[in-house]
Amino acid sequence: MAFPPEFLDELRARVGLVGLIGRRVKLTRRGREHVGLCPFHNEKTPSFTVSEDKGFYHCFGCGEHGDVIGFAMRTEGLSFPEAIEKLAAEAGLQVPREARASPEATERRDRLFACLEAAAGWYESQLAAAGGADAREYLERRGLRPDTIRAFRIGYAPSERGVMRQALNAQGFANDLLAEAGLIKLPEAPEQSEGSEPERRGAAAEPRDYLFHRVVFPITDQRGRVVAFGGRALGDAKAKYLNSPDGPLFHKGRLLYNWTRAREAARGSGELLVVEGYMDAIALAEAGFQASVAPLGTALTEEQIALLWRLAAEPLLCLDGDAAGQRAAARAAERALPLLEPGKSLAFALLPAGEDPDSLVRSRGAAALRRVLETALPLADLLWQQATRGKRFDTPERRAGLRRKLRETVGRIRDPEVREAYWDEMEQRFEAAFRSPGRPPRGAGGRGAGAGSARGPGWKAGRDGARQGQWGDRRWDGRGLPDVSVPPPLRARPSSVAAQRQEQVLLAALINHPELLHDAAETLAHLQLENRALAGLLADLLDYAAGGEALDSEAIRRHLTERGSANLVAGLLQRRVYHLGPFARPESAPAEVRDAWGPFLARFGERQVLGEATQAAKRLADEMSEENLARLQVAQRLGRTGSE
Repeated sequence: MAFPPEFLDELRARVGLVGLIGRRVKLTRRGREHVGLCPFHNEKTPSFTVSEDKGFYHCFGCGEHGDVIGFAMRTEGLSFPEAIEKLAAEAGLQVPREARASPEATERRDRLFACLEAAAGWYESQLAAAGGADAREYLERRGLRPDTIRAFRIGYAPSERGVMRQALNAQGFANDLLAEAGLIKLPEAPEQSEGSEPERRGAAAEPRDYLFHRVVFPITDQRGRVVAFGGRALGDAKAKYLNSPDGPLFHKGRLLYNWTRAREAARGSGELLVVEGYMDAIALAEAGFQASVAPLGTALTEEQIALLWRLAAEPLLCLDGDAAGQRAAARAAERALPLLEPGKSLAFALLPAGEDPDSLVRSRGAAALRRVLETALPLADLLWQQATRGKRFDTPERRAGLRRKLRETVGRIRDPEVREAYWDEMEQRFEAAFRSPGRPPRGAGGRGAGAGSARGPGWKAGRDGARQGQWGDRRWDGRGLPDVSVPPPLRARPSSVAAQRQEQVLLAALINHPELLHDAAETLAHLQLENRALAGLLADLLDYAAGGEALDSEAIRRHLTERGSANLVAGLLQRRVYHLGPFARPESAPAEVRDAWGPFLARFGERQVLGEATQAAKRLADEMSEENLARLQVAQRLGRTGSE
């Protein structure tokens, strides 16, 4: 639906930005602007700024930015046209005629909504009636509480054909409207022939209810209005689950089940779970995971992925741990790749074999599901697993085939920043997996694979660098990097992928717990991080701490954002990083942080010594001199001391 630019400008001018945002955020004037606590993430120090003159808001903590229309969409889960309609009504503006449906069409849509709402109420009444005994028994067997059944408005479609149609006819809804709403099937027009055709067809000429002898789940749009129904068969039926057909109000690829209820919960927790079916979403909501949604009988579509990102930056797909779940993960990843943007991705949690979310929470409890969610794979990990699991790469040709497959996969990402980041990530993994013993990462000069590596779809960086090394012809299940060891007395520096993960935990801990900056400033100043971007971020943190500024987490994030590191910080403060270093979480208790910080930093020191020893050995091999020999002996001595 297109809106004239002049109308949008007028709408933005009429709607007061401070007034609109002030309904949800307590704002305080600061000069010509207003500040308050950000409604999009938890913070203690205000970093959310509203500029009425400039017509936009911006959060220096999480990077959220937009105007009055964007704020209405973001906070109320509205689509662009829905936000326009709402704001125009508040501002007393008429939406331009060319952007609106005709009065007749609007009236017809209103009647369709009314018809579907009446059907939902009727299905609910049938569940409570005598004929709904089988449906009530099924729901009780599935463990649903009465309050859950009422909250989700679950109903029952009786086995008698036509009773729903007759009930809604009695309420004034004609058959053509019921058919347009997807509630009944009209009979095909009789063929022209001799004889009494209508008499021969008899009851078959009557319209038939679309759902019968099924538990019924109302499906709502983004504003909570009933637009369709899903039905679970209670008897023998070809289709166990059946959804309403697509129509004027319902397109199964554009909506998600339980969207309205999950919307508020996701805003509060920042977590959004995507499951496969109605019962999974309902069971998780009952177990405390309110922000749970499900597609409507199809694989996730591009429209549904965009819908998910309106609620969470990294929705978590919770899939069955069988082959079907693996295929569903692969399809979702394929759909998501072209749509990826900085800060927006998917994560994947695969359940134990034979379990689905519903059965897992009912048999083992919510804690068991939480443990599964905490081991969720980022999209990059899933892509790497899909490319490598169960395969052999013991020849140059096979390794070249893997590189080509990775290159083609990454090339499907449209956003250039995200594509470049994935190129770097996959190159580092490839180097870490196939690097020969003792051989430094290609093009890194001993500084790690990320530094100085070639970028681009061809990974054009001199030699291939794929060596068999210690890996031989073993098969690899894709769950970890192959072990490539170096004979004593020196061990290879940890793979750049593992090193970068540790560096991410280090930076996340310092941002969330800035008191560590003072406690270990001298040690941190001597660390040499492999990832140049993270090394620069650490230098910024140390400079900030040395400047005497108050070491407050929100203030530090605001400072780093102003320094142009917003995306880098957002990439650090994520679940996948906290999974590797739980103490780095912002909610971790100070005692927990202190207990874990010392050993963690000590391991960094050991890694630094090993890296220096490796470099000293390389310098000695290049030039046999007394000076280089002395450096190697010192590094080896430090390494032995650190391990004692």
